[in-house]
Amino acid sequence: MARTLKLVSGVEPAMVWHADTELPAGTDLVVVPGGFSYGDYLRCGAIAARAPIMDAVRSHAAKGGLTLGVCNGFQILCEAGLLPGVLMRNAQLRFICRDVYLKVERSDTPFTRGYNAGQVIRVPVAHGEGNYIADGETIARLEGEGRVLFRYASPDGMIDPNWNHNGAINAIAGILSEHGNVLGMMPHPENHVEAALGRTDGRGLFAGMVEHLAKAA
Repeated sequence: MARTLKLVSGVEPAMVWHADTELPAGTDLVVVPGGFSYGDYLRCGAIAARAPIMDAVRSHAAKGGLTLGVCNGFQILCEAGLLPGVLMRNAQLRFICRDVYLKVERSDTPFTRGYNAGQVIRVPVAHGEGNYIADGETIARLEGEGRVLFRYASPDGMIDPNWNHNGAINAIAGILSEHGNVLGMMPHPENHVEAALGRTDGRGLFAGMVEHLAKAA
């Protein structure tokens, strides 16, 4: 993730330790990356969401600061109350590690301005608990407010149960916060940004954020 941020923005990202209590001065984007965090065996992200630094992350988001959580980062943002719902075990109870296709639902957000609405991108997933679940009222609100940003889809953009790899409700792969400045998503766009490594479908997300921040400066 750090390599991708530097590659696309040209700026070296500051690394923040979980026990820190403040973000670096002038922070305009917080990224909670994927991987694994302490206590995931209890419930993914449950302990990390209570780390000292998360108070600063909540404050950053409350002020409108851009916040991105990928994979375990998505789980942490949900556990921290920055996004609704929860990520449960995959429907087949198996770890999934493969490229998937995502349908981009909107292109008018800081995270998706590098794409077109309806565009299908191909990025990797690597998770055992990516099955997004929320109560009916929450799902209705997310759908009604256009806060579902990415869905698992077929290569031609069809929302088909056969392409919903983890069983997530409504094939949800990524959601926005109420004010549109926090994104959580299970797939890893940061892994598909360099042509030398293969596909570059994930680059649009990071390029879009850089453009948004440049215009806001």
